[in-house]
Amino acid sequence: MTMTVSEAAEQVGLTTYTLRWYEQEGLVEPVGRDSAGRRRYTQQDVDWLLLLTRLRRTGMPVRDMREYAELAREGDRTLGDRRRLFEAHRDRVLARIAELEDDLKVLNYKIEVYGKMEQELP
Repeated sequence: MTMTVSEAAEQVGLTTYTLRWYEQEGLVEPVGRDSAGRRRYTQQDVDWLLLLTRLRRTGMPVRDMREYAELAREGDRTLGDRRRLFEAHRDRVLARIAELEDDLKVLNYKIEVYGKMEQELP
């Protein structure tokens, strides 16, 4: 079973323009086409796109995503390189989470302070 570009876009939460851009940027292997030349996405294509959207959502630069895609195409001999790429990205994500937790503490403090101040108003 295959999907149209709009069906695939809906499944992964991207626009059709973004799917085409991913393909142009080398993040996605060229997608198969039907007899009329329209893109047809497989479930494997959608799964790959879902991974890419998660990488992007966690802040991975497109440059690193492109490197990962190229390494994946080279096969199992690049497993170590792919693991190292993901480890480095995980470290950046964990650092960002720690920053966000610190920011959240400040927000919670301010909410608490303003709540107390509101209660003290006449």
